[in-house]
Amino acid sequence: MFKKALQDLAYRRKTAGPHSTRLWLAQGRLSTPLRSGRDDKPIYETASKAIRNISVAYPRQKGRGLPNAFKIALNQSLLKRYFLLTLCATLLPAMLPAQTKTLRIAAAADLQPVLPKFISSFEKTSGSKVEVSYESSATLATQILNGAPYDLFLAANRAFPQKIVAANLAVEAQPVTYARGVLVLWARRGVLHDPLTMQSLTEASVHRIAVANPVHAPYGAAAMAAIHSLGLTAALQPKLVFAENIAQAAQFGQSGNAECALISKTIAITPSLTKAGRFVPVPASAYPPIEQGAVVMRNAAHKQAALDFLHYLQSSAGRALLASSGLDAPAR
Repeated sequence: MFKKALQDLAYRRKTAGPHSTRLWLAQGRLSTPLRSGRDDKPIYETASKAIRNISVAYPRQKGRGLPNAFKIALNQSLLKRYFLLTLCATLLPAMLPAQTKTLRIAAAADLQPVLPKFISSFEKTSGSKVEVSYESSATLATQILNGAPYDLFLAANRAFPQKIVAANLAVEAQPVTYARGVLVLWARRGVLHDPLTMQSLTEASVHRIAVANPVHAPYGAAAMAAIHSLGLTAALQPKLVFAENIAQAAQFGQSGNAECALISKTIAITPSLTKAGRFVPVPASAYPPIEQGAVVMRNAAHKQAALDFLHYLQSSAGRALLASSGLDAPAR
């Protein structure tokens, strides 16, 4: 940088003479700008060295004081730049639009086809953005207990949100029940004849039945409870294929890795599953109610947005949207 400045200086002296060169130096009119910032001191020291070299090459005339004039010009330049930087740092945040809030939701896998409808409407009315992580309820609860920064936890039962409450990490004293899940039997087209029932799973054409891991997924636990209560454990146990969550169990069926699957109605009614197969509800009396619970995190970054989203799920409009997506209203 200073090499360029000295070249500029030499050119000006050659074309306009030493007197004009000194005047330009004094007025800070070198074409090469000086930077400001953390390395101002090295720049100033380098400039001072350059001034000393200039003073040797062009001896000062009486009363001119070339080096001091240049130092004054340099100091004034740096002060101006510090002033402008400070002004920008103060005013720029106020001039920029406010950053959009991002609501982070931990949601059970059965909600993957459901929440996008809510999110689209919520983002328009609230101005907040929504990010959702879909996993089994057990996996999400473990993440939250280990410090994952979610704002809202929407589980497929009340037991896993209750663990968050017990750890004093939730706003609520008890999980809020926002819906009741529906377990269905889904079968690939052409595998089983009508009528499709749970007893149909004992037929020889069925080799694999996909079920979500009952330890991690509430729908998996409900499926195992239904198999047991209907007296089908011995006949179906060899055919069971366990998936990590309800969405993966559905994928097993859709891909052909299983002929049948015990999954949520929310996933069974999606276009891809209805195209590949058909489903019937599992008798509700065969398994415990799947009460889906939610909690807002005590240390949520966007607590009010989380509360607003939960209230939206519980509103009359929210209940209607949940019903159209395969979830029943919670028992009152």
